[in-house]
Amino acid sequence: MVVHTDLNLLSVLEYAVQVLKVKHIIVCGHYGCGGVKAAMGNHSFGIINKWLRNIKDVYRMYRDEIETLQDENQKVNKLIELNVQEQIMNLAKTSIIQRAWKHEQRPHLHGWVYGLENGIIKPVCEMEAGSPIDPFYIYDNI
Repeated sequence: MVVHTDLNLLSVLEYAVQVLKVKHIIVCGHYGCGGVKAAMGNHSFGIINKWLRNIKDVYRMYRDEIETLQDENQKVNKLIELNVQEQIMNLAKTSIIQRAWKHEQRPHLHGWVYGLENGIIKPVCEMEAGSPIDPFYIYDNI
């Protein structure tokens, strides 16, 4: 999953947090994801390139760590885990989440990766309400 400033996605997030008062949000990727594998290459996929670019950004940020792995599947799966972590952080950077954290001490953000081969869910990160993020991203007027 890629979480970014897409207006439709933010509208859904705002409704879930402000109206439905959700207590938990899960970002769940899956091992062997073809989209992540595609993002690691240079082939153009047309309009999907915009979506893949966000994953490419995560790859660029963690390239040195990913490239220490020998096996191509390990590299893809590592990027999947890192992408989930970054998307959780992207959620935490939104004013929607920050407002709910500040005023209502919720929601709890969960980053998981699902194993298609074995059905096992691997938790890769969590952020409880008020978890620290870089002060550069914190809104002071919410």
